[in-house]
Amino acid sequence: MPKSKQRAESLLAAAGISINGARPWDIQVHNEKLYDRVFSGGTLAAGESYVDGWWEVDDLSEFFFRLFRGGVAMKLMGISIAPQILKSKLLNLQSPRRAFAVGEKHYDIGNDLYEQMLDKRMIYSCGYWSGNPPAGGLDEAQEAKLDLICRKISLKKGDKVLDIGCGWGGFAKFAAERYGAKVVGVTISKEQAAWAREHSQGSDIEIRLQDWREIQDGSFKHIVSVGMFEHVGQKNYRAFMEKVRELLSDDGLFLLHTIGNSKTTRNLEPWVNKYIFPNGHLPSMTQIASAADRRWFGEPMLVMEDWHNFGPDYDKTLTAWFNNFQTAWPELKEKYGERFYRMWKYYLLSSSGSFRARNIHVWQIVYSKRGVVGGYTSIR
Repeated sequence: MPKSKQRAESLLAAAGISINGARPWDIQVHNEKLYDRVFSGGTLAAGESYVDGWWEVDDLSEFFFRLFRGGVAMKLMGISIAPQILKSKLLNLQSPRRAFAVGEKHYDIGNDLYEQMLDKRMIYSCGYWSGNPPAGGLDEAQEAKLDLICRKISLKKGDKVLDIGCGWGGFAKFAAERYGAKVVGVTISKEQAAWAREHSQGSDIEIRLQDWREIQDGSFKHIVSVGMFEHVGQKNYRAFMEKVRELLSDDGLFLLHTIGNSKTTRNLEPWVNKYIFPNGHLPSMTQIASAADRRWFGEPMLVMEDWHNFGPDYDKTLTAWFNNFQTAWPELKEKYGERFYRMWKYYLLSSSGSFRARNIHVWQIVYSKRGVVGGYTSIR
């Protein structure tokens, strides 16, 4: 038996996975060159070889749950990540010049895909399944999340709200219709902006195709950013918080909803970075806290009032997205093709397994500008 296969068997066994086994999470290898390819190319090669059809797993999310929970995925990641780390040190990968790249690569690939995959409001971030009462489906989970955000910032009729990274305008429309807010939403995706404008006509909503650094509007009562901070990058976290502070009213609240990493890193997993979210980065608690820390002189940058982790809910959200995608695939396959199917399946279900393993998280963090007098009441 080749040494690379022996090494693979040993690593996978530690995660409770067998090669060509009978359980749903066991890997079925279709090309014996797989082992050398993965050990020379790391997780990037693992993803590319899956898309190439070199291996298969019946229950891909459970396979990745076991890889992440057993620490195997992190061992493989180190092989291919050095160039990416060096690049992130030398360059600002999320500079204004690069800001629109992820919109073109990911969010602009086709509204038909997202209409089939997402909920009726086109919310492309984690739903809130664990509320009281628990959500019964994807539509309910996303509405519960939107309402949770509105309640956390104490949204009132007539409040002017900035939504940084507004996506297809789902939060903006919800806040305007349910709470009577006036919302400005910004996105770096042309397709998102067009869809959001079309579906928000008649509401007090303005949708802009704009980088967050370009916003020059004076004061907003509240600011929200939902599922966008992952595109800001560690070199820009401080500038992002400075921009929020500049735009937030003295008595307002800022809610940051982001995927978070248990570990402080400079990089995104190589396969996801190359094929799904170019130039992305998942912040750690340390990186976020440092970005909002006190300035050299005077008042704090922002005061953290509440930190809420409901990462396991993203496992359910991603599973629901994949089920919708799978159901709609007969309508989509002629346009997107088989390789896209395997890439998208790998993206959704590997992410699901990672959240299930508690390797990454979903955080909602509430900030005030100077501290809420008398204290902030946490809302769940």
